[in-house]
Parts: sequence; structure tokens; C-alpha cells
Amino acid sequence: MSVTVVEPSRLPAPATVRLDYRPESAGMARRLVRSKLEDWELCALADDAELIVSELVGNAVKTGCLTFMTVRIRRVAARIVRISVRDGSRSMPVLIEAGEDEECHRGLALVHKLTRGQWGVTPDEFGKTVHADLRVPPD
Repeated sequence: MSVTVVEPSRLPAPATVRLDYRPESAGMARRLVRSKLEDWELCALADDAELIVSELVGNAVKTGCLTFMTVRIRRVAARIVRISVRDGSRSMPVLIEAGEDEECHRGLALVHKLTRGQWGVTPDEFGKTVHADLRVPPD
């Protein structure tokens, strides 16, 4: 198995958008993610990426913050796309196994499944950033 190493300066430019804490922001985030993946010719990741960003934005909306959230998509390596959402809440996300008849608590489980466990959270002084990594499929 060969590994392609790409210097960070040669990775494509990321895309970032600031969004209000409103449910409609998920649609704007999905459009950003799909557009960037199309630019990078990674359309095979678009459906999973849209689900992931919808869940992360939905969780941010539930925090009740009043400023704005930041959604970002970037290539962190040649074969890894990272989607991240920074919000102004220090409450950490919790992966909960929802019961079969529960309607909620499925979002992070879905993110966990789609990323094969490659997601995480980084707290900062004024909030946190939740990120999820998708692997670029082989050619």
C-alpha cells in the first residue's frame, strides 16, 4: 500500500462560513460542503458530508448561543476531508446510543458511523469545535 504525502501548502484552500444559530443554517452549511466537494472532484463524499454537517450544525443550534457558529470544510491531508463546526457553547457533545423507539439522540451516532469513529471535539476559551473526518475513497 502506498501513501501519498502532500505538503500542506499544496492542499486546496478551505471554505468557511459564519452562520446564525437557526435551523435554516443547516441548509446553507450543506450547500457549502457540497459545493466545495464538487470543486475538489470528491462528489462521492457529498451525501455523507451533508448528513454530517447537518448533524453538527443542528447540535450547535440547540446550544442556544446568540452570536454565530463557524462551519469549515478543508482537506487536512491528501485523503482526508475535515468538516468542523465551532460554536459558542462549552457543553461537550455526548455519543448516546438511542433506543429503537427514540426519535432523538441519533445525530452523533450517525456521525460516528459515517466517519468510522474519526470525529472529535476541541474546547477553547469561548466554546468548542466539533470536527468529523471523511476518508477520500481510492481512485
